[in-house]
Amino acid sequence: MERLDVLDFRNLEILILDEADRLLDMGFQKQITSIMSRLPKLRRTGLFSATQTEAVEELSRAGLRNPVSINVRAEVKAHGELAPSANASFSKTPFGLHIEYLECEADEKPSQLVHFLSENSFKKIIIYFMTCACVDYWGAVLPQLGTLKGCTLIPLHGRMKQIVREKALASFTALSNGILLCTDVAARGLDIPGVDWIVQYDPPQDPNVFIHRVGRTARMGRTGNAIVFLLPKEDAYVEFLQIRRVPLQERKNSNFPLDIIPEIRAAAKKDRDAMEKGLRAFVSYVRAYKEHICSYIFRWKELDIGKLGMGYGLLQLPSMPELKRYSLSTNNFTPVNDIDLSEIKYKDKAREKQRKKNLSRKLEIASEPRPKPIKPTSDTKGEMKKKTQRQRHAVQTVEDEEEMEREYRLLKKLKKGAITESEFAKLTGMDDCLEGEGLLESGIVSPEAKTKNSKQRNLVGKPGKSKSRKGKSGSKKSNSFLRQCSRV
Repeated sequence: MERLDVLDFRNLEILILDEADRLLDMGFQKQITSIMSRLPKLRRTGLFSATQTEAVEELSRAGLRNPVSINVRAEVKAHGELAPSANASFSKTPFGLHIEYLECEADEKPSQLVHFLSENSFKKIIIYFMTCACVDYWGAVLPQLGTLKGCTLIPLHGRMKQIVREKALASFTALSNGILLCTDVAARGLDIPGVDWIVQYDPPQDPNVFIHRVGRTARMGRTGNAIVFLLPKEDAYVEFLQIRRVPLQERKNSNFPLDIIPEIRAAAKKDRDAMEKGLRAFVSYVRAYKEHICSYIFRWKELDIGKLGMGYGLLQLPSMPELKRYSLSTNNFTPVNDIDLSEIKYKDKAREKQRKKNLSRKLEIASEPRPKPIKPTSDTKGEMKKKTQRQRHAVQTVEDEEEMEREYRLLKKLKKGAITESEFAKLTGMDDCLEGEGLLESGIVSPEAKTKNSKQRNLVGKPGKSKSRKGKSGSKKSNSFLRQCSRV
């Protein structure tokens, strides 16, 4: 709108903002306000969303004139009532939507899911997972199970390219029966006809998304069903949703579902890709579980990691910081010790060839001798530490005294004739100060030389009035040396 001046909005009468709360959550409030300011004030504006937030109400007050809130609610009548009563409660979900919850342990969830899918194989089902890695993993493992052979499973998540997502959505929409494995990227704004069941394998991190997920079915007056899988310690989530006027009914577990964990592990042993995807899905699930908004219900430190690892069909538990730092329960995990994980190959020959190349490179690098790092000694450590001005002054004083004693010893050698005057000047570094000056054979400086030395002493270490440490130390050395000469 800012770049194109040819747009004419004078005849605009209606403005519709769908999923208004999501637009504001993504940080578009400033842009939406700017757009609304450019439109005619005499218009009708509609903000639509299944969940109204405070930001939507603020926007309606700021950008709308005489706003009116319209809430569509389904009345839940007591059993046997034919007419509305004062005791009737209201639900946020459509009247034709039936929602159930199923409680089971983490290692039983895959078997319960497969049993449910086999019973409803001729229906259109959407299954929601918490992370993209979980969608990739179950999208690769479920088609390999014998129970689900012949079922169409289509993965869909936010890390796919836009073209791939559109193709997957179009394929599922055209099906009369099939299974869509997805994340919350497909929780809003999608009108997929004929969806019979919504399965929430993982409850959403944001409880507001629960309404949007189940809203993919029972649309336009039709009927639909939804089910959410919960762990035994997550049973408080049912009461939480009922307080939010989302009624749920309990569904009993299947008594003898087929245990599919051995099949999942067998698939991981045959294909390294399935094994790695399982590890990534497990890690991503644990870390996403930590980010639950309802953390008082979904307490990640109480997760049974052993049963969860079995539910993902892992051969061995990964080394995660969460497992090292916190005492999470791993007792119920049975690792597979009869196989070396490094020996598992990819079914894709190109990937396996690349993996072998990478392994050979690592072995070559590991075989090369590495230079041992030089450990810093106590002296070097002391030099690296910063010293105060008093400490630096004390060190400088000690160095000056040692230098003066050294020059005094050289002066005695000069008196005894052990060294010549030129050697003495070179050893003491007083070539410039004593240039043209000669010491008497007795070792006493003549008055004329002493006068010249005093003049020279005033010039030592002060070229251009420099205040460097080197100039100061040089003048101190020359002064101390001349004082020793005078004493001798």
